[in-house]
Amino acid sequence: MRVAVVVVSYNSAAVLPGLLNSLDDGLRGLAWHLTVADNASADDSVAVARRMVPGCRIVQTGRNAGYAAAFNAAVQVAEPYDAVLLLNPDVRLSPGSVAAMTARLGGDGPRRIGIAVPRILDEQGGVALSLRREPTIARAFGEAVLGQRAGRFARLGETVVDREAYFRAGTVDWATGAVMLISRECLESCGLWEERFFLYSEETEFALRARDRGFGTALVPGAEVVHIGGESRVSPALWSLLTVNRVRLFGMRHSRPATALFWSVVLLREASRAALGHPRSRRAVAALVRPKRLPFPPAS
Repeated sequence: MRVAVVVVSYNSAAVLPGLLNSLDDGLRGLAWHLTVADNASADDSVAVARRMVPGCRIVQTGRNAGYAAAFNAAVQVAEPYDAVLLLNPDVRLSPGSVAAMTARLGGDGPRRIGIAVPRILDEQGGVALSLRREPTIARAFGEAVLGQRAGRFARLGETVVDREAYFRAGTVDWATGAVMLISRECLESCGLWEERFFLYSEETEFALRARDRGFGTALVPGAEVVHIGGESRVSPALWSLLTVNRVRLFGMRHSRPATALFWSVVLLREASRAALGHPRSRRAVAALVRPKRLPFPPAS
């Protein structure tokens, strides 16, 4: 199995060494090559990669192009591969984790797996809630009323909150994109990632598009990684982008009336939290009303 490892960096010099140190053990038993797509970092991200992984390939996007655009640029110049492993710079692989994920790819018919994801732990060793269900109006409303607790009910919550689900193999609609292994067959069938998303929802769109074409997303509980970042550190500006991109994605897959209702429900959620004094939600409300004023516009 040949794995093209793709890391998207943007001022990542402080966290990149931890990831690079984990690659040899994480990819044990596999042939792999690293490509770093750098979004015009102002720090030593590129120098760190070159020093720690001699022979790695560097792709300079020349601007802060966003996650999807950088991933696409790296994939198009990567060495021949059977699967692509996309990694955030603040991820740390556990030994043998990627081999366990590669073993899950493939299959026939409705059980064909095109995307494999690991169980993600936070810095304290707790299970990160990284599995998701497809966005729907009912789920957006459930989360507006109940918050993350809505995830206890499949029809009312997007986030899978049952921790036991993270310890058994299964398929999901999508999973957070900090760590994703994608088969070559899936990428060739579905095409590259949607660059209209600067950040957030690009992995959702791709996983749902893959599912539309017969490729499932599978959790591999035998593969474990640590993600030292995560949603808890999302700034108000980034939370605004995340919120608006949820609506944009829904609009790509549904009618205008349905999208208007989805927007209204998402606005209800953020407005109710803004009224309680949450700064992230205050910014999100402003962004939902005037999305063109976002500080991070979608890539052209």
